[in-house]
Amino acid sequence: MATPPRGAGDRQRPPGAVKWRSSLRNTIYDVLSSKKDGWVETESDTDWDFFWADKGWIYHELDKLHLNDWQRVNHFPNHWELTRKDLLIKNLKRAKKQLEREDRYAEASQYNFFPLTFVVPSEYRMFVEEFKRSGGTWIMKPIGQAQGKGIFLFNKLSQISDWKRDHTWRPDEEEVPETYLAQRYIDSPYLVGGKKFDLRIYVLVTNYSPLRVLLYRSGFARFTTTQYSNKKEDINNVYMHLTNVAIQKHAPGLDASKGMKWPIRNLRMFMGSRHGAEAANELFHNMQNLIIRTLLAVQPAMINDKHCFELYGYDILIDQSLKPWLLEVNASPSLSASDKADLTLKTAMLEDMLDIVDMENKREPGKLELKMGGFDLIWDGGPVMRFDKPTSLPTMLGAWLGSACMCCDCNPDHY
Repeated sequence: MATPPRGAGDRQRPPGAVKWRSSLRNTIYDVLSSKKDGWVETESDTDWDFFWADKGWIYHELDKLHLNDWQRVNHFPNHWELTRKDLLIKNLKRAKKQLEREDRYAEASQYNFFPLTFVVPSEYRMFVEEFKRSGGTWIMKPIGQAQGKGIFLFNKLSQISDWKRDHTWRPDEEEVPETYLAQRYIDSPYLVGGKKFDLRIYVLVTNYSPLRVLLYRSGFARFTTTQYSNKKEDINNVYMHLTNVAIQKHAPGLDASKGMKWPIRNLRMFMGSRHGAEAANELFHNMQNLIIRTLLAVQPAMINDKHCFELYGYDILIDQSLKPWLLEVNASPSLSASDKADLTLKTAMLEDMLDIVDMENKREPGKLELKMGGFDLIWDGGPVMRFDKPTSLPTMLGAWLGSACMCCDCNPDHY
């Protein structure tokens, strides 16, 4: 069971404007600033109603404050159980083992959406044993970095000798080396136009006990700028293997006019045209189930706080067999807009998110509709049955938002 909510009494927010703060100066700040009617910015450390805080403030300051019942902040106290790469893997493995102990083998077998992973240097010897046994291409990821920093691929142990020398902990050293994940590389990704991509999907959790999850219909695929190859000589080409925008924007010969993103709705239509509606629907349903199972895996470790909500950015890769793989979950998905379409998506999503958080008490407390703006309620203490009868559309991820397609060119060769 998750920890019960902490907080004060049941007092309502005093009459007057909603006082808000933001640690960030990007789209969330612009959206909050645009709410002129009944919302006002404050720089007070304590006298605020809504605070979009950075992760450092949550770690250092949240536990020091006694929040009023109505105050809301955008991270759960120990969000890192989901968003730190090594803890995410630990919780997924633990959930699978617990299901097996309960003889729920069918459900345990569904926790197969993350690659074989070792935490190094603590599990370095186990990793070496597996590498010598099975070989293949692996990827090293630092747990404390973002935007593709520090990531590299290798297919020989000699290729990580420099890393091992730099990261081997010795008892007489005060500083503990940075922790990495050694993860089997998914070397058969699904390609569009010959290029690799992954998906950024937005998930809003308003409560962990009971678990309440809303999935945003839109999102985007992030493409590499270079044609994919799994040849050994291309192993160090980050513009071929890593989809992070922070990396791809520096690619040689980048044509910025073509962009590096594709709306998820376009991808769903493309998959349907290539593989049929049934296969495309199954793929997107499997991605939704992956999201739910990940949150169920971390739920026992999460501190549930009624003052908190969290907007996560899930990064998911699809392989050639149309199987989705979880890459990571971001506690602070980028809200900076790279182009007009990106700004449109993120602005609409954040406005819908604020409606759900409901600082102005427009809804009956605790009540959510099945669809709220672009968000769909997919878990509310249990699965949400959206349809009264079997349907060919088992998830609304990538479905129509009610507005025109955000991409001016739906041809995948555009990328």
